[in-house]
Amino acid sequence: MDVTDVILRDHTWFRSQFIALFNLYAETDPDLAAIEAIWKPLADRLDVHAAAEEEIFYPQLLAKGEDDPEDETLDAIGDHNEIRDGVRDAARHQLASEQWWAAVLETRKANDEHMAEEEREGIADFRQHADPALRERLGQKLEAYLDGHPTTEGVDIEDKDPEQYVDEIESELHPNDDGSQERRTDGSLGIGSLRGQRA
Repeated sequence: MDVTDVILRDHTWFRSQFIALFNLYAETDPDLAAIEAIWKPLADRLDVHAAAEEEIFYPQLLAKGEDDPEDETLDAIGDHNEIRDGVRDAARHQLASEQWWAAVLETRKANDEHMAEEEREGIADFRQHADPALRERLGQKLEAYLDGHPTTEGVDIEDKDPEQYVDEIESELHPNDDGSQERRTDGSLGIGSLRGQRA
């Protein structure tokens, strides 16, 4: 399956789960067990999805994208941080308390904004400029990652500095002119010369 379709499949699930969760908020006597049954896998998947994109999708968007992939990636990593922060904030409060619902709402808003922007920019860019065989290979990798991590155990769920993330990915994929892998000193990300490199 195309990597962008794997991402969009998760997006559809995220939207449906948040709707189901906030339907419970509307009830006068909400079922705490039902709320937890929705929230726990949703919170885990939000973190795992972000980590999977950061490991598999965004490095290749930097390599293959042509519609300002650096800016798209910087925005995405910043969005991931906001989503992770929302999940962590919710964990600090009692389930279904007003503070908890407020944290979950902020998580939903951050995720909604991220998905819309990613669908409009990063996914559209990648579909246009990455060849189908690469998209299929990445889709297999992303599915395997998601299937292999039903919870956040063993997953890097820490916030990342967006600029450092882009710089580190670029350094891994694009050596300096002298063949070294150290950070470029010419002020550019060198992303243009990543195009054509294989996953």
